[in-house]
Amino acid sequence: MRTKASEGKRSRARSRKARRAVGKSGVPPAVVSVTFRHVEPTDAIRAYAERKLSHVAKYLKRACDVHLILTVDKYRQHGEVTVKSGHLAVTAQEETKDLYSVIDLLADKIGRQLRSHLGKIKAKKVRAPSAGEVLSATEETAVD
Repeated sequence: MRTKASEGKRSRARSRKARRAVGKSGVPPAVVSVTFRHVEPTDAIRAYAERKLSHVAKYLKRACDVHLILTVDKYRQHGEVTVKSGHLAVTAQEETKDLYSVIDLLADKIGRQLRSHLGKIKAKKVRAPSAGEVLSATEETAVD
């Protein structure tokens, strides 16, 4: 016989998932702006860039601005992206023969840089010892 106090694993997992979803929904979306230089601006490229670069917001806790500059010089398609969020500014540059591949490469590069940055931040956080750990450490030193 189950009571309210002893929920099952599945119901606890569902409630935990719901709490996490509420926390994630508080992240504001990325504002993506696209600048075209020496190339005709098309809605298809703009929509593709916004779709690919809007995912960087999941790595950040604050609102972020993403500025993409696409340039065409003869046969070279060049792209530069800047992500700004609070004090953090991340930039990346790529150059290929296709604007769509430039956008793909830039999205991958920015994602790698932001994941690395998050890893460094998490590594710096030091967990304070709990009361039980402190007591057991004092007992071990007293026994020795």
